[in-house]
This record gives sequence, C-alpha cells and structure tokens, in this order.
Amino acid sequence: MRHVRLPAPALRAMSPLVRLWWKVRRPTTFGVKALLRHPDSDRFLVVRHSYADTRRWGLPGGGYRPARETPQQAAAREIAEELGLRIAPADFSVLDTVTTTLEAKRDTLTVLAAAAPTENLMLSPELAEARWVRSVDELGDASVSRWLLAALDRAR
Repeated sequence: MRHVRLPAPALRAMSPLVRLWWKVRRPTTFGVKALLRHPDSDRFLVVRHSYADTRRWGLPGGGYRPARETPQQAAAREIAEELGLRIAPADFSVLDTVTTTLEAKRDTLTVLAAAAPTENLMLSPELAEARWVRSVDELGDASVSRWLLAALDRAR
C-alpha cells in the first residue's frame, strides 16, 4: 500500500471528517505511540501534531493493521515517516497495551520505547514541532497527552 503525504492544511481539514466517520461507523482501530530516548542523554522526544490537538504535546505514532504488521513494525514505520529516523522493529520494547473507547471507536493502543539513533530529525508535515526534553515540566503550562504521561510512568 502506498502512503501519500498530505500538507498540514489538508490534514487539519480532514481531521473533523475522520472524527465524524468514527462516530457513525464506530470502528475498531489499532495504533502505536513511541517513547524515544535521546541517544546521548536522559532526554526523550515529544511532538506536537499539525492536524489535531495542535497545542498538545504527545508521542509520535499512528495507526496500523494487525494483519499487515506488528506493533513494533508499525512503530518503526511511523517513526521513519514522521521523523526520518530508522529504528529496527526489534529495537522497540512494549511498555503497555491499552484498549479504549475514546472518540466513539474501539482503539487498541500499544505504547513502545526505543533509543533514537540520532537527535537529528526530519519532520513530516504531520508534525508541527518536536523537542528533546528531560521532563514534561520543560513544556510549561502546555497540554500534555495522557499517553505521554503513561509512557513515562511505565518507562521508570
């Protein structure tokens, strides 16, 4: 399957339509989030997406189909697409797997962790910003994803 990269304005325009589809169809979805550790320090990567919750800091990741790839393969793919980093699927360890019914869909989310090979990133249009931080306190009063907080708690 070929992936098409859309510009940030197109992603923002599509986001409400996707959420409406979720409310109507109530699909079962699968996703991954990745806690990436800096290669040379105790920092970790946080990102802000360009298309939804644009002020919230969270983890990179995305959706996948279990019949086509494992959570580790999905995390490796998403990290390559969003950040330009190459990390082998075997280098990801599972921190947690959670099933939620947020946004009117049944979502199974796997949270994984890996060491980044470099701090240099090439952000895709899906991401508005990325930062290496030691603590979420460095983000000030900004909104922080509950998945980011849960991943940090699990990684300790």
